[in-house]
Amino acid sequence: MENLFAVVLAAGKGTRMKSKKHKVLHPVCGKPIIDHIIDLLIDLGTDERVVIVGHQAESVAAHLEGRASFARQDQQLGTAHAVMQSAPLLAGNDGVTLVMNGDHPLFTRETLAQLVRSHRESGAAATILTAVLPDPTGYGRVIRRSDGTVDRVVEHKDATEEERKVREINTGTFCFDNRLLWDALSKVSNDNMQGEYYLPDVIGILNHDGHPIGAQPVADPAEAGGVNDRIQLAAAERVMQRRILNGHMMDGVTITDPDNTYIEAGVAIGEDTVIHPGSILRGRTRIGTDCVIGPYAELTDLEVGDGVTIRHSILQGSQVEKKATVGPYAYVRPGSTLGEESKVGCFVDVKNTSLGKKSKISHLGYVGDARVGEEVNIGCGAVTVNYDGKNKHQTVIEDGAFVGCNVNMVAPVTIGKGAYVAAGSTIHRDVPEDALAIARERQTNKPEYAKKLRQKS
Repeated sequence: MENLFAVVLAAGKGTRMKSKKHKVLHPVCGKPIIDHIIDLLIDLGTDERVVIVGHQAESVAAHLEGRASFARQDQQLGTAHAVMQSAPLLAGNDGVTLVMNGDHPLFTRETLAQLVRSHRESGAAATILTAVLPDPTGYGRVIRRSDGTVDRVVEHKDATEEERKVREINTGTFCFDNRLLWDALSKVSNDNMQGEYYLPDVIGILNHDGHPIGAQPVADPAEAGGVNDRIQLAAAERVMQRRILNGHMMDGVTITDPDNTYIEAGVAIGEDTVIHPGSILRGRTRIGTDCVIGPYAELTDLEVGDGVTIRHSILQGSQVEKKATVGPYAYVRPGSTLGEESKVGCFVDVKNTSLGKKSKISHLGYVGDARVGEEVNIGCGAVTVNYDGKNKHQTVIEDGAFVGCNVNMVAPVTIGKGAYVAAGSTIHRDVPEDALAIARERQTNKPEYAKKLRQKS
């Protein structure tokens, strides 16, 4: 789409959000509202994207650095006034300018592409993206002439009772001939109840000057939903979430209970993977084919190979290689790699650890800051003692080693290849290859002593 520009309005305070964070930086399905819009505009092929900033301008600009240009609206004097601030960047160009609100994250690429195509094919000076709503209260109404062409857009608070009966609304998204836009903006007045310069007034001005105005209805009115408060944020989340889930299911993923599954916008899942209820997939998570995830698996920024099973567990910032199993009730923290066909079982905590192929930590253990080889068995209750109060130290367990139950490995320490460590040992020196290490007090039995203690009490 050559000579296509975009202006995104994001200068408002968003007071109804009641938040210290700028409204457009609140996430919908794990992705800030403004990112949904800017990424869509980049994908659409816009030559330049100008974001109008004002309230908390620095935070918005810092977040979008490198992906957009910025124009500042220091006084909030209406949407037409906001667009005018982009004149130094866009005025004088030939082409089409797309104007959008920065708090509308639900438009699809297909919708915007169709809007631009319709605008160019019709030769209109402006094309309005409209929606037909069951209850249009609060929205600007699109008033058409008897022949179906657009006459004007009137804000709800300025509309007559008859105009308020119209259900076709302005979504706040427009396509303009770029040169005609700037000429019309110079003629907009603030003669209205709010004393503001309204962008929809450009439609009336262009009409008055004899230029045709088009309107393109959106196929799904839900796309027109904006975010002004936390209730609308939750509503946008529901729409986007269902869209994401449907996309995965159409791509060959089984989601057994979509109403109780949460998948963020950046997640990728391979075909024939099954996602069970209560699962939450976040961030840059990538899941292979033929996996079973859940129930109640919480995965964040995770790389998952093919054929992996993860149940009732939390995993973050790590890698799980093919055919590994995790859970139930495991916690895998950032920096970990679970090797092919490895197992991390119930109530196991793993942190910054590599676990080799076919190695097992089956239950009730903590393995942190460790390098574990292949085919290692770490018994129930085993712990790597990795922290001395100031620094973290590494434990190395080499291929084929066997670590018994309730073993403490005081790092830095190495358990050699094929070595055995007896249950209940506290190991603070290296164990040689193929050795058996026993480090526990010899058992002493005192006959009748327990009976004496009970009598004392």
